[in-house]
Amino acid sequence: MLTKKQSELLRFINERLKEAGVPPSFDEMKDALDLRSKSGIHRLIMALEERGFIRRLPNRARALEVLRLPESSTPAPGARSGRFSPSVIEGNLGRVRTPAPTASANDEDGSGNSVMIPVMGRIAAGTPISAIQSRSHTIGMPADMLGTGDHYALEVRGDSMIEAGILDQDVVIIRKQDTAETGDIVVALIDDEEATLKRLRKRGASIALEAANPAYETRIFGPDRVRIQGRLVNLMRRY
Repeated sequence: MLTKKQSELLRFINERLKEAGVPPSFDEMKDALDLRSKSGIHRLIMALEERGFIRRLPNRARALEVLRLPESSTPAPGARSGRFSPSVIEGNLGRVRTPAPTASANDEDGSGNSVMIPVMGRIAAGTPISAIQSRSHTIGMPADMLGTGDHYALEVRGDSMIEAGILDQDVVIIRKQDTAETGDIVVALIDDEEATLKRLRKRGASIALEAANPAYETRIFGPDRVRIQGRLVNLMRRY
């Protein structure tokens, strides 16, 4: 599911390509979506590219190709076939609650020491992606590794938290909460549109989202632009 701004930008690019044969400039996109800066457009374009809706053509300035439109999984007119189009999981994190503990195949005594955690899709440890998604499946976790509260899991995409021991394709376990302390690794929702996994730093009235990879810059926002969706409490890795 695309956010409202992502959908508006995709349609604007597609219409301009059909009318003029070339994509709009960043300034034109910014004005069309009534955004304050071109950085917001850059973020939206990266999100659309990650989701398989557009492709940036190499070695050509301003070159964008629309691969498909949100109402259909079929390619957009003029798009080349054979491009990767990831499935997008829809829903709302805010309505998720962890089920009560149930016995699993690993509970030999049947005492119910495992808790089934809903996996809510993907979270970016790198370029922010939409993280308002619905349950895809569940995983079992020992209850004593969770503590109190409601929990959900997210599959990590990206490498911006590698120095914190969080790798691409890891599954992070998140305790649902809307507050966090400086130094916590959190799921942060930016401008009610894009979510990312980063370390939280409070700098006066501002909020810094800090990567654990020197290749990524720390991003600083006003407090009204960031909402905490949960705090990292555990991690699972497949080998």
